Amino acid sequence: MIRLVAGLLVAAVTLALPSVLDDSALSVYILLGLAAMVTVGVSLLMGYAGQVSLGQGAFYAIGAYTAALLALSGVPPLAGLIAAPVVAALSALVIGTPLLRLRGHHLAFATLAMQLILLSLAGQLEFTGGDIGLQAIPQFSLGAWEAQDATTYAYLTWAGVALVMLVTHNVITSRPGRALRALATSETAAASSGIPVGRYKLTVFALSAAFAGLAGGIYCFYTGYVAPGSFPVLISIQYIVMAVVGGLGTTWGAVIGASAITLLLQGLNTLSSLPGMPTYAPSVLSYAVYALLLIVVVLFLPQGLLPAVTDRLSRKRRAAPARTR
Repeated sequence: MIRLVAGLLVAAVTLALPSVLDDSALSVYILLGLAAMVTVGVSLLMGYAGQVSLGQGAFYAIGAYTAALLALSGVPPLAGLIAAPVVAALSALVIGTPLLRLRGHHLAFATLAMQLILLSLAGQLEFTGGDIGLQAIPQFSLGAWEAQDATTYAYLTWAGVALVMLVTHNVITSRPGRALRALATSETAAASSGIPVGRYKLTVFALSAAFAGLAGGIYCFYTGYVAPGSFPVLISIQYIVMAVVGGLGTTWGAVIGASAITLLLQGLNTLSSLPGMPTYAPSVLSYAVYALLLIVVVLFLPQGLLPAVTDRLSRKRRAAPARTR
């Protein structure tokens, strides 16, 4: 009952915010939702499948470029948005087949290299616009209706977040979800229990890529512009930090982590733009904050913000009846 009330309250606030935020805050709200979409996939991949990927930004870029190229070719934007997660997932299946034979930091470095290669190709190929990128991407539309303001994109973004969370919830509460938890604990034990480890790892890798591709598709229509510089390597590290801070293996934890880090970054950007701050301040502050956050979370909140809060509330509820007796 408490979870239902909390969920309804969060949904009401989410729907109400776009109508009361100004343009600047609305932009942050949209970027927060896009980050949450990708982070839910990262949390699923790392928290349940036990696979570390530093290349989610690559699938974010694949989704954005897919939707942008299709829209610029005259394909309806809705078709481009649907194609974005599909192409990202197919790319993950192709890339993941050899890469997922690796484990631990070897897999992390391989996925990082994948993103570097993708960004290099996007900066060299003519059909992707090279380093300049793709510009004048049409607005998202459905038939004669066209998205004209940021409020529409805010609702579209958070509808995407709701869809991603619903799919993730259904996956982790199903029989494959239980198999994924066994896989994260021990691949050897999972394989000895008859779980097809390779197939499950590849499937969840593709699913997390599809989430990132969907976010990338919405991003390209919202900004109207994509380029290699839109998807720096730091963005993949950012998604990892969001998932770890919020709580790996938790759907709501990914959203909380994305919200906390996005708002923190906005504060740092404001701080770095103050008079007298050097030009390198934004990147230095970002890296420093990521490092400090990871240290603090690993030392004091190893399970993340959401699990720490829920565990504390559970202990209080258990202790309350004991005090009344």
